[in-house]
Parts: sequence; C-alpha cells; structure tokens
Amino acid sequence: MLRGNERKNIFNSDEDKQRFLETVHEKKQGERFYLHAFCLMDNHIHLMLSEGTEDVARVMKRITVSYVYYFNKKYKRIGHLFQDRFKSEVVEQDSHVLSLARYIHQNPVKARIVEKAADFKWSSYGSYLNENNYFKKVLDTDTILDLFSKDREAAVKGFKEYTNEESEESFFDLKEEVEVMDEEAARQIYEKMLVEQKLGKNEEKMQPMESLIKELKVKTNLSIRKIAAITGLNKDKVNKILKS
Repeated sequence: MLRGNERKNIFNSDEDKQRFLETVHEKKQGERFYLHAFCLMDNHIHLMLSEGTEDVARVMKRITVSYVYYFNKKYKRIGHLFQDRFKSEVVEQDSHVLSLARYIHQNPVKARIVEKAADFKWSSYGSYLNENNYFKKVLDTDTILDLFSKDREAAVKGFKEYTNEESEESFFDLKEEVEVMDEEAARQIYEKMLVEQKLGKNEEKMQPMESLIKELKVKTNLSIRKIAAITGLNKDKVNKILKS
C-alpha cells in the first residue's frame, strides 16, 4: 500500500492512473514480479504482488521513482509524492490470498465511491470477469482463479460471488492508516485551503465549503469537534457535511 504524502492526491486525472499502470506494466517485464490485484484510489494505492526475479523493495522503488518523475514534471512540482515507505505484509495461506483480493476490490465500495466493485474502473476486478479488459495485460489472474476452479468459467463465477460477499476484513496492520494530525498543523492546512479556494474564514459559500471540510477530514483525520473548532462551524453542521 502506498499513500500520498500528507494524504494528498497522487492521481489528479485518469491520465495519471493510466500512466501509473503503464509504469507497472513496463517494470514487470522479464518476470521481475507478478501483479494479482490492484486498486488505484485518488490518494492511495493497493497492490497485491508476488516476487519474481526482484524483491518487493526493488520493485516498489523502480515503480515509484518512475511515476514520481512523471508526476512532478507534469505538475511542475518538487519534493515527496508518497508518504514514507510503502506498507506491506506477506500473505501465504490461500484463504488469506482470496481475502486480500476481496479487500482490495471492495476498497472503493467501503469508501462509498461506488455501490459495487464492478462500478469502479480503476481496479483489477473487471479484468477477472472479462478477458478483453484493457488492464488484463498488466495482471496475472491465474493464481487467484485457480483457487476457485481449474475450469475458467466456474472460477470466474466463484470469484465474482466471493468478491461481492459482505465482509468486514481489514488487512495487515494498515487499517487505512488511522492517523490524527496535530491540531496546529491542521489549522495551517485549513488556512492554506481557504486561500486556495479564495474564501474568508467567515464566508458562507456552502458548495466549496462542503468539499473543503471533507478534504480537511481526509488530510487530518481529526474529530468532528476539532474540525468544528478549527473552522468555526457548528459541530452538527460539520457532521452533516461529512455524512452527505
């Protein structure tokens, strides 16, 4: 798992996500590694891979260095794009392999971005159901499908049913990184966001303010009470915005 530095976006467009996957495809040539599942969210990435001729650390370095060079050049920026080193854990048991694949493909559902895994374009889910899916070239699907059946039609059916089952699994010790930012640092971020949105502290422009509050929550993971204190908004109002 890779997360954007300060929880900022690592993808600003579909073109960026496409470029990341093309980078993965390029770096896995020569059986350096095998990719079994992925999910690209705006500010973090999930990859399920197994080692080939290179170890995980080398694989991730090659991918991230190449993508950061592209991203920084495109958006005329410098500095870190990713938050620290990638997070990882070895998964060996077959049941855990399947659970991890489901966890990755359900990530956009749990985040309430889509209702079903099939509705999210930027994950490997569609490639398991459709041989002609564009992202199929990047994936090695046999490892997971073989755990359901050697018959491909039966395997795909089993994969689809399993992936769409209700589950509460939370993998590794990542648990989506429950970090809470220092309140003063959060206040500085909020004030910077106001300047960028051309809003005063007491302005009532609800549409941009709603998106700003949601972004502040993502970046800081502060409680509703602290967000209310920083923004000067009523706690009930903050709660309503975050639930909308």
